[in-house]
Amino acid sequence: MPQLQAVDGIDGIDGIDGIGDISDIGDISAIDLADPALHAREDLAPVWRRLRTHDPVHWQPPRGERPGFWALTRYEDVAAAYRDAERFRSDRGNVLDTLLGGGDSAAGLMLPTTDGARHAELRGALMKAFSPRALAGVVDSIRAASRELVTEFLERGACDFARDVAGQLPLRAICDLLDVPPSDRQRLLAMTSSALGSHSEHGLRQDSWVSRGEILLYFCDLAARRRNDPQDDIVSLLTRIRVQGAPLSDEEVILNCYSLILGGDETTRLALVGGVAALLENPAQWAAYQAGDIATGPAVEEVLRWTTPTLHAGRTAGQDLTLHGREIRAGEVVTLWNASANRDEDAFDEPDVFRLDRTPNRHLSFAYGTHFCLGAFLARAEIGAVLEDLRERVGEMAPAGPGQRLYSNFLGGLGTLPLTWRPR
Repeated sequence: MPQLQAVDGIDGIDGIDGIGDISDIGDISAIDLADPALHAREDLAPVWRRLRTHDPVHWQPPRGERPGFWALTRYEDVAAAYRDAERFRSDRGNVLDTLLGGGDSAAGLMLPTTDGARHAELRGALMKAFSPRALAGVVDSIRAASRELVTEFLERGACDFARDVAGQLPLRAICDLLDVPPSDRQRLLAMTSSALGSHSEHGLRQDSWVSRGEILLYFCDLAARRRNDPQDDIVSLLTRIRVQGAPLSDEEVILNCYSLILGGDETTRLALVGGVAALLENPAQWAAYQAGDIATGPAVEEVLRWTTPTLHAGRTAGQDLTLHGREIRAGEVVTLWNASANRDEDAFDEPDVFRLDRTPNRHLSFAYGTHFCLGAFLARAEIGAVLEDLRERVGEMAPAGPGQRLYSNFLGGLGTLPLTWRPR
């Protein structure tokens, strides 16, 4: 393993810099992109830059009994792979760890791990519940909840923004859609937080499978109740819709609930936390936004690009193909690295600069093509609500300690962000 300088907190907040000049990396093939600790401890910007420049279709060698895999790092290639569901398939899984383990047990049953006509029909049925018109009431609730949370913790003068604000708002929104009882929501937050990431390397190994199982068991019970007593929520919708002429099985209902709770909670939470961390690191941008010089719409998009909560998407090559002179064989695992694509110099002007008024900003944080994030409108509404409340209500913010990054090769961001703040 090359010697990379560790990044234990937030660059510019706790005084720890990134890993420095790209020449310090050495043999890049020695870096294991599947290692959660690598993504938690290191600033990989120089690694992505080097791969984009010299090895855009990178082969990650096998490790022990684990197979190797391909890594696409350029924006153009990642976007093209998202668009091409025939050559880059999702129906064996869409997360690196499950693909390397032989495939996802939910393949073909859950919307993100389904392709073709079945995917299109299931997505079409669910899209009705995620349209702006259908979500109008939820968005109003989000705005009220954001005001409530920011006001409450402003009065206290300090908070862990990750836990107290960002950890609450997305959970409320997705639980409203799924009609999860309020008494169960904090327990679900704890489960989702450890299902795909952890605050420690040991915790990731120890807790993730347990949490995933607990989430599935929870929705098994909730789905059974909704079949017997349907309500106006997405769980009930899943029990009623028919795809290719047949109702969804209990397993399909449960797995799609699992997908929605993880996708709707974790990624938005991490974007919110990372966005506030970026404002702390970039006081001039915070001042310009506070002054009203920057609109909320482009600010939301830059937060999404900058934070890139979903580091990668996993795919399986559907056929033999050649890309930039590299031969990819059918059945091999291919990873699409959003974390690199969103900092590609050929797609973004000054990509390593946090600029809230950036436009255009065609980031890939919601993926692209047929698997574009179902909850994109909702996520944007949540981030926008919090940004506007910060602008209207917060006078000053300051870190109260280093943020702690998640141990995950799939989700990227901070699991804690202690800060002090005072009203405007």
